[in-house]
Amino acid sequence: MPIENAAVSSLHPMPDDWQRALAVVAHPDDLEYGAAAAIAEWTDAGREISYLLVTRGEAGIDGLAPPACAALREAEQRAAAAHVGVHRVEFLDGHHDGVIEAGTALRRDLAAAVRRHRPELLLTLNHRDTWFGTQWNTPDHRVVGRAVLDAAADAGNRWIFPELADTDGLDPWPGVRWTAVAGSPRPTHAVEVGPGVPRAIASLAAHATYLAALTTTPDQDPHDYADEFLNRSLRRAAARHRGRPAVLFEVFAH
Repeated sequence: MPIENAAVSSLHPMPDDWQRALAVVAHPDDLEYGAAAAIAEWTDAGREISYLLVTRGEAGIDGLAPPACAALREAEQRAAAAHVGVHRVEFLDGHHDGVIEAGTALRRDLAAAVRRHRPELLLTLNHRDTWFGTQWNTPDHRVVGRAVLDAAADAGNRWIFPELADTDGLDPWPGVRWTAVAGSPRPTHAVEVGPGVPRAIASLAAHATYLAALTTTPDQDPHDYADEFLNRSLRRAAARHRGRPAVLFEVFAH
């Protein structure tokens, strides 16, 4: 329901003249903490969304060895994506949960992915130092978010990573027009959501094992946790956007 007396929004509507998007984040569950509600709306409208995970989240569950954790979290991510209409989910190799390194190796892998998928829109998670101005962000999120912003230009320049074309057959793709950053403390745009919210809740709840390890109440039903968390986030966004539930993004043009 709209929030009464909400301030007039200073946020812009998201660009809608695009068909393909590639969402690139560090870990399984990164997209489910908010962006998935917008993704559900977009796939319902017939847009093509693919996911690329830089790691398998293998360091995310204390007491579960990384190989077993990686397999479990990959399966949960694929199930989560399916709830919001995303069926192409890829995972990079060679980058490790918790210690993703900034540099040309990551940029090359992301540029290759952009050339393969040929999106008009890139999606990623908060690359800035903090959440909400006070809570410190993790190095993985910061590194991957910045690398995604760089990948738009890297993918379009044939003289950056020329081996992608010469050896791998991946021609330059200069067609990325925007990168939208979810969870940024400096949002510029809003996507109003409604019908996609229940599917976004199911998407987050699909990370059941991880959520049980993450929360202080491991016996809580994952659907109840997801419902509470996402609706709280939507209410917070609504207070900034005409009183209407929304997912907020910081959008950069390329």
